[in-house]
Amino acid sequence: MSRQPIHSDQAPAAIGPYSQAVRAGNTIYLSGQTPIDPATGALVEGDIRAQARRAFDNLKAVCEAAGGSFDDIVRVGLYLTDLGQFAEVNAVMAEYFAQPYPARSTIGVAALPKDSAFEVDAVMVLG
Repeated sequence: MSRQPIHSDQAPAAIGPYSQAVRAGNTIYLSGQTPIDPATGALVEGDIRAQARRAFDNLKAVCEAAGGSFDDIVRVGLYLTDLGQFAEVNAVMAEYFAQPYPARSTIGVAALPKDSAFEVDAVMVLG
């Protein structure tokens, strides 16, 4: 099966040898998005809620570039440098997703790129 890279200028460019997302058949594998402002390349300022919103907005832009939306996401991975901020990130996620919610994992990590506190990746299935 061939792999088709997906790119959106409305999300930060990849900072390594990977694609923002890859389509294989009807499945889109979305790379991790951190709270980087795509216009400046800088980490957004603010608390964990501001970081989570920016990361979800970046993920949304890549979903749309692939022809889908958050309604098509079947799995989400959340990565936090402080699991004590889980409730705040959970509240932000509820702003972006409606029932039935996707499957999800939440993982505490030691560090993330550009010293962000949050990253999100996902798997989306179209049609």
